Amino acid sequence: MSTPSRVYAARLVGLPIFDPQGEQVAKVRDLVVAMRTEATQPRVLGMVAEVFGRRRVFLPMTRVTTIDSGQVYTTGLLNMRRFEQRSTETLVMGQMLDRTVTIKSTGVTGTVFDVAMERSRTRDWVLSRVAVQEPAKGLRRRGQTHIAEWDDVTGLTRHDEGQGATHLVAAINEMRPADAASMLHDLPAERRTAVAMALTDERLADVLEELPEDDQVGILERLGSERAADVLEEMSADDAADLIAELPPETAEILLDLMEPEEAEDVRRLMKYVENTAGAMMTPEPVILGPDATVADALAHVRNPDLTPALASLVYVCRQPLECPTGKLLGVAHIQRLLREPPSTLVAGALDDELEVLRPDATIDQVAAHLATYNLVAAPVVDENRRLLGAVTVDDLLDHMLPANWRDRAASTVIHHE
Repeated sequence: MSTPSRVYAARLVGLPIFDPQGEQVAKVRDLVVAMRTEATQPRVLGMVAEVFGRRRVFLPMTRVTTIDSGQVYTTGLLNMRRFEQRSTETLVMGQMLDRTVTIKSTGVTGTVFDVAMERSRTRDWVLSRVAVQEPAKGLRRRGQTHIAEWDDVTGLTRHDEGQGATHLVAAINEMRPADAASMLHDLPAERRTAVAMALTDERLADVLEELPEDDQVGILERLGSERAADVLEEMSADDAADLIAELPPETAEILLDLMEPEEAEDVRRLMKYVENTAGAMMTPEPVILGPDATVADALAHVRNPDLTPALASLVYVCRQPLECPTGKLLGVAHIQRLLREPPSTLVAGALDDELEVLRPDATIDQVAAHLATYNLVAAPVVDENRRLLGAVTVDDLLDHMLPANWRDRAASTVIHHE
């Protein structure tokens, strides 16, 4: 494999990083450069790499042996110390995209949407070219794009007070929510706010669910009450309840009043339960069907792409009403069992009606033991009248069992493959 002479930063993000034995050890998340003068090409110091547990570490370019179209190879040595950006360093994706610049030779002004790096005569990697997009004119949806030499562009080294977030948002929208959350977490506070403001309510809700509580609260506080309420409505009720519980009581009440009544009601109900109990962890929106539903009906419901795999694993058959809290829970149907049944048959004929249920006051240890005992990834939570209140999933359980700073922990300081 040979490394191309020029590599664009946006195409690097998300690529797997392999050691010499062909084992994936990380993913590329950003490039770190040392900015000097506008006339001097910045040296690429290394990559921000994401290892297991969404931990960000620094991979020096001296450790990178090969870059090709689909992967990056290293010497096999990764320092597992968390990446801390220095004041002399700039993140290409996090800080350079969307800067307003001018191409000196043509006078064209636009925003940066990508930069290219290449090897210099000294074998160092340097930023050599800048991809610039002009503002849209007339009926065009997008402005013209230009590729300029680094020294033909001004505005790259100065702080841009009006820096937008269009191109960074576009990059984040291509990522999984967990990966987008990691990138957002690592941005400077002002930049993080600008990006959060530019994301759609639904996308921001997905990303917020993956962020640490401090980041969630910080972003929500900067959104303004109306927008914050809209984003909370898009979050799953249990995640929204956890987040609102971290806010001052008066702020929480304002946001709940601004939310749609049905959404707010679900959140208020979850907030009544003691922290780290089944009631506080559960989602009030599992797949609920009546006793007359067919297997085809059940399969159509679990195909909903908004369902997590854990929530899609069980269908809950209840008497009316079919919204939590429901009528009496008749039983659950395992999706694996339903796949073996004719589509026209009733779900009620394939019920597991002997599955033990959880009470809302079950402790986190009791929930964990329950899922482990019955080899489940989700379980029903019912009240004293066996009305379904919600479902606890294994991902909800892990969110509450892992320590708050679990992403910052690492068992060792160095991974070294011989």
